[in-house]
Amino acid sequence: MSENTGPSRRDAIKTAAAGVLGALSVSGATARADDKEAPKVKGNIKQSVCRWCYNKIPLETLATEAKKMGFKSIDLLSPDEYLKVKPLGLTCAMISGISSISDCLNRKDQHERCEALARKLIDFAAAEGLPNVICFSGNRKGMADDEGLENCAVGIERFIKYAEEKKVTIAMELLNSKVNHPDYMCDHTAWGVKLCKRVGSERFKLLYDIYHMQIMEGDVIATLKANKDYIAHYHTGGVPGRAEIDDSQELNYPAIMKAILETGYQGYVAQEFIPKREPLVSLQQSFTICDV
Repeated sequence: MSENTGPSRRDAIKTAAAGVLGALSVSGATARADDKEAPKVKGNIKQSVCRWCYNKIPLETLATEAKKMGFKSIDLLSPDEYLKVKPLGLTCAMISGISSISDCLNRKDQHERCEALARKLIDFAAAEGLPNVICFSGNRKGMADDEGLENCAVGIERFIKYAEEKKVTIAMELLNSKVNHPDYMCDHTAWGVKLCKRVGSERFKLLYDIYHMQIMEGDVIATLKANKDYIAHYHTGGVPGRAEIDDSQELNYPAIMKAILETGYQGYVAQEFIPKREPLVSLQQSFTICDV
């Protein structure tokens, strides 16, 4: 990916950043989008924003400002949180709640709990017209990957037919085990795809986190193209450091977004970086960068 950091990329991102700064007025610690001056949105990529990255901003404020920028969704909300943003005209492209990152489907003693949570979330998502519910593999804790994969498949089979009936997709997130989530099992695309094939349902797919998979394996564009049929959702983040996705980091996000579109993807891309600068200015900038 570092080969794509030439002048054309820098110029494009500087132009996008200039447009962002011209479209925002900053007051104190809060930046608000100006509807009259906001850049025209292409809208080829449906964009979402992950709530947890902006926890210092009240949810309703985040939703209101994000919608002005062109965002259509807030990611990783609980059902109660979603009901707060629903009246503001936003969806939740990825509902959270099936257990935790470290203790989830690769442990048989977690299956009953995961099934109960999954069925409740599937019911809620179906009733509200929400597309996806997130899940995790869990940590290895000495378990072999093959055993963990089989355990995950058995656990998912307890509720995947129900998800099929309700037309809700269960998405397991790919996370890095080098930096952020030591010992996490679903840390390579190949393992996740193998699990998808083992489960054998169109309603079980992967959440491909671009930040995490750049750290674990790189080759992002070729990987997402080769595995497009198994990806339900995307997350972003600057590498290294998970900060802004502009030219301060190594990934070429405009090229990645174009590659995602070339696969025929119709789902959402959610911004999941932790802003180091003014949060809403950075959020607007990220939207513009990915609006290809």
